[in-house]
Amino acid sequence: MWPGYMKSHLEPGSGSAALVELSQLDLRYEGCRLKSPAAESRLLAAIAQAGIQQPLQGVELSSTRVLLDGFKRLRCAQKLHLSTVPFVSLAPEEAAGIVCLLRAANDHALSLLEQARFLDELKAGCGLSVAEIAQQLSRSKAWVSLRLGVLAELSPLVREALFDGSFPVYSYLYTLRPFRRLHGAAAIDEFVTALRGKKLSSRQVEHLAHGFFRGPESFRQEIRKGHLALPLQQLRDRPDDPDGCSEFERLVLADLEQAQKVLVRLMTKNADPWLSSRPFRAQAHLLCAGLLSRLPAFTKTLHILYDHCGQTSGGVPPASGRDTPSPDLPSTATEPQRRAADYRSVRADAS
Repeated sequence: MWPGYMKSHLEPGSGSAALVELSQLDLRYEGCRLKSPAAESRLLAAIAQAGIQQPLQGVELSSTRVLLDGFKRLRCAQKLHLSTVPFVSLAPEEAAGIVCLLRAANDHALSLLEQARFLDELKAGCGLSVAEIAQQLSRSKAWVSLRLGVLAELSPLVREALFDGSFPVYSYLYTLRPFRRLHGAAAIDEFVTALRGKKLSSRQVEHLAHGFFRGPESFRQEIRKGHLALPLQQLRDRPDDPDGCSEFERLVLADLEQAQKVLVRLMTKNADPWLSSRPFRAQAHLLCAGLLSRLPAFTKTLHILYDHCGQTSGGVPPASGRDTPSPDLPSTATEPQRRAADYRSVRADAS
């Protein structure tokens, strides 16, 4: 009956809003929504000035109204001593209302963890399978399973810290989760406990996480004791990388070095008389065709990079490991800087 009902259900927002008493609202799903003290403070100021502009959403049952969306507005109304709030019902039953909320809300209205909590309610509370949930939401089973998996890996301590707003969700999802696979849930709990409620930026949490999981025991002890000023100062005072390059820049330089070595090896081996078997010639012909088709774009990219780097002012320190000539190349005297256009003009004159 329920899937059939969902197919004919009206889109959310089609009903009219009604003023309801705050005491009539059932807050059983408040734990499914993330708290953000900063966002709530801004909302409080806006409501104090202009009132509640968007009605709260939920499910109207026979004896009560179950709230699904609008918990920040509700708490602001309580702080402002309002007795009523606008409320609109999404559906006559909870499961259908949750589906309507998930279908209508985009990734900005509901975070990944909030989506996961509501999906878990549909799966555990309403007895729907992953396939049934995906069908009702017009989503893939992978979309549903991913969110349920993220929620399942949260320990009770971490889940509470994330949903009450005392630890940044972004920092957990994109900084701590990779460390969880290597160090386990207990280490994550320890780190979250030490930083919970400290109101640190995502950047600061990232620095402290790398020091906690990769640094010395003394660094971890300072964080466990809640002495964060010293670890943060140590990270700020850490000297820059000796070659002056970022990690991405070092990767690009390594690729350029590798490309240079490969080119030299190919030019050296190309004249070898042993390269004459039919299987080799057939495969080499195909590979050469592929390389030649990409050669114009590759050459253009090198010209652009060469011109861009040639505009760098002097005084750049030599990169570590790159101040000696490659053993595959002869040593050359220092040449004046030229632009790629100079080399293109020389080739044009010679042709």
